[in-house]
Parts: sequence; structure tokens; C-alpha cells
Amino acid sequence: MNSKKENAYWTQRYQERRTGWDIGNPSRPLKEYIDQLQDKEVKILIPGAGNGYEASYLWERGFKNVHVLDISQEPLKAFKKRNPAFAKANIVQGNFFEHEGQYDLIIEQTFFCSFVPLAENRKMYAKKMSQLLKPYGKLVGLWFDFPLTGDMEKRPFGGTREEYLTYFSPYFETKLFERSYNSILPRLGKELFGVFLKK
Repeated sequence: MNSKKENAYWTQRYQERRTGWDIGNPSRPLKEYIDQLQDKEVKILIPGAGNGYEASYLWERGFKNVHVLDISQEPLKAFKKRNPAFAKANIVQGNFFEHEGQYDLIIEQTFFCSFVPLAENRKMYAKKMSQLLKPYGKLVGLWFDFPLTGDMEKRPFGGTREEYLTYFSPYFETKLFERSYNSILPRLGKELFGVFLKK
């Protein structure tokens, strides 16, 4: 993927405040998942973090090994301003597909749905997620559950559970992948909550 083009696209979206995906707080299914995590030392990555509400929530709850990654500097500047105590070294601007590191847990929140929904892109996403996880690491998050329209410009992009599993199954064991019961009202019935264990 073209980093400069993607950076310019997302920076413009943030500058123009065209951020309809931004709900202003941690997503309820992810918040409830975070609430049951016990190990505060776990190393966590949130790619395509945007305004990073889940990262803020984790940090406030004592998880200090949280890393946020976004291709645009724009939301990261806002994140730093809102979270002055957050470790600056853990706030990274960069292309997910070029990122290097090893994590125990990666949290997915409106990141997958931002890519042009070509099978090639989705396969690359699944492979890269696996590469970034330590052995037995987990990919946990939400994926939109609504049909693709054929429009390659209008985000967010959806898909189906069956399609997603074709991308994830070579790299992950599916622990849970079902329609989310505790989504916020505008997304109720349109999100799948998944827990995937690296093979």
C-alpha cells in the first residue's frame, strides 16, 4: 500500500473532521473485554488507533505496555494532548504493513474496515497480524458485518463472517467469532466480535 497516499487521505479526513467512525469513547465490547484482562504487563498494539480511546482506557487501568500506531500524525497529536502521561515512545506514526515488533495482544477497532476490500489487502492484513504477534498471541476486536456494495471508495467496508474466516484461518485458531451482543445502538447487529489465537 502507498504510505504517502494513505497518510494524505487520513490526515485530510481528520483535519476536515470527517470521522464518522469515531464514537468518542472506548467501544463497549472492547471495554468489557479489557475489563476482564488480569495481566497488566501484557504488550498490546492498537493499529490504526486514530483517537485511541481504547488505548487511553487501558493506560488509565494500569496497562503501561500499550502501543498505538497510526499512519497519520493528526490523530496522534490529539491523542498526546489528551494523554500527556502516556509513554511517548509508545505512540508511533507509521504504516502497519511496515511496522515491526512482537505483541501479546492486538486490538482491532475500525482498522480492517478502512482498507480497500480487495482479497489481496485482506490476506496481507491477516498475515501481518500473525507476524506481529508472539507465539499464542491474540488478535481481538470488532469487524463490520454487512455486505460490500462494490463501492471501492466509501468506507467503512464490510464483509461476512465466512469471508473473514478464509483470511484468518491459515494463521489463527478461532476462539470466538460471533455477532456482538453489546455493540452501541447504531452498530447493533452490524458487528462481529472476534478472539483469534495465533497458530
